[in-house]
Amino acid sequence: MKTAIYHSPFGDMELSYEEGGVISLRMAEEGTKGEAPFGLALKVFRELDEYFQGRRKTFDIPCRTHGTAFQEKVWAALREIPYGETRSYRDIAEAIGHPKAYRAVGMANNANPLFIIIPCHRVIGADGSLTGYGGGLPMKKALLMLEKKHRIS
Repeated sequence: MKTAIYHSPFGDMELSYEEGGVISLRMAEEGTKGEAPFGLALKVFRELDEYFQGRRKTFDIPCRTHGTAFQEKVWAALREIPYGETRSYRDIAEAIGHPKAYRAVGMANNANPLFIIIPCHRVIGADGSLTGYGGGLPMKKALLMLEKKHRIS
């Protein structure tokens, strides 16, 4: 497994990948070092740059997630949420055929190894409130505002 550091508008992100797919993208701990990006990492960095510039609405990156069958269903459903839109945990639970499992959806959302690429930031509370996010609520709010701003273009 290789790691590379992406310098995002929100701080450094640690990308873990191997030949054939991205394993994780998360906020890097202070002092984390990565290898010089090449190959797949360069593609991911280019797509993230485009996303933060409002020019990319979906990611075309091979992912290698390693979750439970339930988590994988949730993560697939998250990727179906259109750019600039949000869904509640209950909406996701219903979409995957487990309408009462909205708390389990929240746990799967929390375990998402590829934030932004698998857009868990688009999931909100049933009352429209912003709920937990691995990058922090200010980042979640900023990502949603970025998408809202560029949704029509």
